[in-house]
This record gives sequence, C-alpha cells and structure tokens, in this order.
Amino acid sequence: MSEKIIIFDTTLRDGEQSPGASLNVYEKLEIARQLAKLNVDVIEAGFPVSSPAQFEAVKRIADESEVIIAGLARAKEIDIKTAFDALRNAKKPRIHTFSSTSDYHILGKFGDSKYGATLEEKRKTVLKMSYDAVAYARTFCSDVEFSAEDAGRTDIGYLADIIETAIEAGATTVNIPDTVGYTFPSEYSGKIAELKRRVKNIDKAIISVHCHNDLGLAVANSISALQIGARQVECTINGIGERAGNASLEEIVMALKVRKDLCDFYTDINHTEIISTSRMVSGFTGVVVQPNKAIVGENAFAHESGIHQDGMLKNRETYEIMTPESVGVNKTKIVLGRHSGRHGLKARLIELGYHLNEDELQKAYDAFLEIADKKKEVFDEDLRTLMGDEIYRDDEKYELQYMHVNAGTGTIPTATVQIKSGEKVVQESSPGDGPVDAVFNAIERALGIKPTVESYNVRSVTSGRQALGEAIVRIREDENSYNGRGTSTDIIEASAKAYLQAINHYLVTTEKKLEVFETESV
Repeated sequence: MSEKIIIFDTTLRDGEQSPGASLNVYEKLEIARQLAKLNVDVIEAGFPVSSPAQFEAVKRIADESEVIIAGLARAKEIDIKTAFDALRNAKKPRIHTFSSTSDYHILGKFGDSKYGATLEEKRKTVLKMSYDAVAYARTFCSDVEFSAEDAGRTDIGYLADIIETAIEAGATTVNIPDTVGYTFPSEYSGKIAELKRRVKNIDKAIISVHCHNDLGLAVANSISALQIGARQVECTINGIGERAGNASLEEIVMALKVRKDLCDFYTDINHTEIISTSRMVSGFTGVVVQPNKAIVGENAFAHESGIHQDGMLKNRETYEIMTPESVGVNKTKIVLGRHSGRHGLKARLIELGYHLNEDELQKAYDAFLEIADKKKEVFDEDLRTLMGDEIYRDDEKYELQYMHVNAGTGTIPTATVQIKSGEKVVQESSPGDGPVDAVFNAIERALGIKPTVESYNVRSVTSGRQALGEAIVRIREDENSYNGRGTSTDIIEASAKAYLQAINHYLVTTEKKLEVFETESV
C-alpha cells in the first residue's frame, strides 16, 4: 500500500535566503496562499525573531492558513517564544528549532570557552541546549520539529545521541539536513538507515530530510532518503535557496508521481498548480527559472530536433514521460486587451493564483491598462510579471518620476532622471557608455549613492515586437546583495526601474536615509 510523503515547503524561509530574493509581507502572503492552493502539507513561513517584517509575515500567514505553519527558531528561549507569538493564531502551529551538530559547526559557532574547553564538552553543551529548546517549545505547542544542522557531516554516533535526545524532549519530527550539499545518495540514505538502527525511540517521530544542491544532488539525496524510511521532505519552489539552492519541490513531487514503479509513495500535491506557483515565486523573487530547468523551465516540454518532433507527432510518449497539462501548462493562453474590464482581469488573476482586495485590484488594473495601451495583447506571462513587479512595492522610498535618454550612432549617450520621495523630487543628468549605463549613472548622481552592480539581465516575457521586457539587477553594498526587478515594453525604462528597486531594497533593509532628500527639492 502506498505511503504518504509529507511535503514541507520552505520557499518563504530558506528559499528567500537566495541572494537578493527578499520578499515583503504582501508577497509572502500571496505565495503562501498559492502554496495552500498547491496543497503542500507544511509551510515554513519564516524566521520570526530575525526582524519585525519576518514576524509580521509569519503572523499574517498563520492567521489565515488552514495548513501547518512552521516558524524557525534557534535553540534559544527568545527565538522560541517569538516564534510562538507569531504562530499563536495558527490552526496548526509548528515550532521548528535547530542546533549545529557537526564538528565544523560546533567549533565554529561555539568556540568560546563558556561552552566547554574541549570538543567533547562543547558537544555535551549542544546536546543540553537541544533538549532544553525542544522541551521549551513543547510548552507552547504539541507539534515541534528539531533539525540537526549539518547532519550530513556529523559523526553518526553523536548524531544518533542528539536525535534520540530531541525525541525524548518531545520532538515529533526530526530533520536530518545535508546543510552544505556534501553527501552522495548512497551515503545519505545510509546515514538515515543507521539512525533508524541506533536511535531507540526513532519510531516516535517522523524522519524529515532537507538537502541542499551544492553538488547538484539535492533531489537525488532526498528521494534516496525517502526510499529508506524518511517520510517528510523539505524543499522549495524552483529549488531556490542558499548558495546553489534546495531540493526542488516540483522535481521531487513529479519524480514520485512518474516513477511509482520504484517509489510506492504519494503526495497530496495538486500537480496542475505547479506552473502557476513556479511563475509566481519567480516573479516575486526576481529569480529567473533557467530555460532547461526540469518540470518548470520554458524548454521542459519543447522539442526542436526533427527526430524528436516526428516522434512526438506520432506518439507523445516517445519523448515525454509526463504531459505539460499534468503540471499546469495550459496550451490555450488567455489574452486580455485594453477593452477588458476589471472583472475580467480579476477573474484571470484569481485563476493564476493572485487574490486582491479592491484597492490592490485597482492598482493592478491601472498597471494593466498602462501595459495594454502599449501592446495589443496582454498574455498570462505579462500578468504574472505585472504582479511580481510593482503591485506590492509599497515599501519603496524612491520612485522613478521621469526619464529621458538621448542615444544614437556617433553621439554620446546621456540620460536625465527625476527621482521622487514623498513630496520631494531630485533631477540629475549623466553621460554613459550606452543608454543603460547613462541611466544608472544619472540615478546614482540623483541619489548620491554608487553601489556595485553584480549582475544585469534583460529578457522578453512574451514573444513578438511588443513583448514586455523584464530587467533584473543585482547590486552589492555593505557585503550584502539586493535584487531589483523592472518591467516595461521599453527595456531602458525596465532597467531603470530594476536598478532603482534594488537600491530601494538596500535602503529599506538598512534603514538608511539619503542626504539629498533631507534638503529642499529641486
């Protein structure tokens, strides 16, 4: 008989830790609603103690969600209490606490002598901290998960001790993370099997796995662990996350569905919502899905080779092991235009997974009309991009009010911009090595700031000459990265919006003020 695999989605916590992929409260709430529509079992909504915005996002999601909502907490009372405060109104709250368990992490994080003079003494300290954290979490709710950070590189004897201790303290789920993506599938599944043999109370908790993709093995490791006895898998939409990312939810779910002959498991995932969820997460985070990405990439169901096309025309199963429709790829694309009304737009946005109140709908409709005036047809991809662009960017301090660019053969490109903040407007002009560079220079002069541009990408959202252009800019300032995303039928304008949005994210995150706006406006 098939066994159920619990899908623990950590897109809003670990996934958001992708460089520059910060989400505001409204974006997190929309993604959480879509994850519920996808029918995941657990949503890890964030790390409440880390910031007021994180706390608010977890609280808002917990207040309205029917599924299990988890909040992350270090093995500290303040973290655990704050996590529960955010989860207080959840119908199904879960506190997820963790301790570092590998020698690498223990020596790196607990080097101070107060934790013990020797490695063995430090290990005992971590063991006690883990027990106390789980026991304390259990005073708030009955569903507590414990993670042994860097379990993949943890000595098996010590790992068994700490997992047994966590279960004794009341952990109902124990997570065995390959935090740095170090292990091979045979090695990782072997560690799970050894824990099942050594930990005497292992049958009192669900074994969970959380794999990172540093060697490209996150999905393979996760599935190997399921085959040996794990029953919860932690993953993210599009595989986003720290460094090379996490195990990809869509890949795990579809692998289990397609290969039931090898894995007699099932999930409750609504497979037809996979594409909509993928597009929403990509739109809000600004992390573009690579074209050849399994399941959700643009080329996942594309066939260019003549031999492949011939085989497909005769029998789809020749080269496709799943249908596009099974993951929500709809061949019939809904097209809206300038004559479409608010009701039509609202209905289509709901189908795509976006739920707006009246004020948000009006803002979306105004942005939709602006696009519709520039191009004849507005496709689903345009709408997803629109929703991921500026609909929920209420936290931005500085807005592009005006832009003019002069460029051409034999001339020096120059740009003039007006930046607005509240009632104040600053205008500046600058030359540059091309129109985009000129716009960036003008923005920098206007704001009195010059961050390092780490990456700059432009792509078309839809096909044709009137395609909506999407620009993604990543900047680095103070050792941290910040993403910006802008869209327009004019790629220079899209680039300007993206650069300004990245700067906004930096300024909002660091709560820095710009001197130019502390004086009278120009």
